[in-house]
Amino acid sequence: MECEFPTVNENPQEMRAIFESVKTIAIPGLSPKEDKDSHKVAKYLQAQGYKIIPIYPKEETILGEKVYRSLSEVTERIDMVDMFRKAEVADSIVDAIEKRDDVKVLWLQKGIVNNAAAQRAKDLGLKVVQNKCSMVEHRAL
Repeated sequence: MECEFPTVNENPQEMRAIFESVKTIAIPGLSPKEDKDSHKVAKYLQAQGYKIIPIYPKEETILGEKVYRSLSEVTERIDMVDMFRKAEVADSIVDAIEKRDDVKVLWLQKGIVNNAAAQRAKDLGLKVVQNKCSMVEHRAL
């Protein structure tokens, strides 16, 4: 699982810039189960002042926020997409991002690498992070 093209993964200044510029984070794969990593990370980010937008196939609310079934359903502004889904799903996530004009960052969580989708996102002008936990990186800064 290797990132085959340069991302912001190893640049602390770019990581800091992401967290300083982002206000709203859509989280595909945000589980309602408190013991799941997606839930723990979302709860942490929410506690740090970020607005989270859960993307999940079930539930009406998670962490007090309205749940959407897909990125295309979200009507409010999204600054970053923080994905907790299988790597191959990143392709359809980038497809959905391409139809929006607000997303600036695609973040693929720890253990998730999809170089083709990441390259497409980068070609769209997005900052891309792969195989990193947003909570861990935020705490490190």
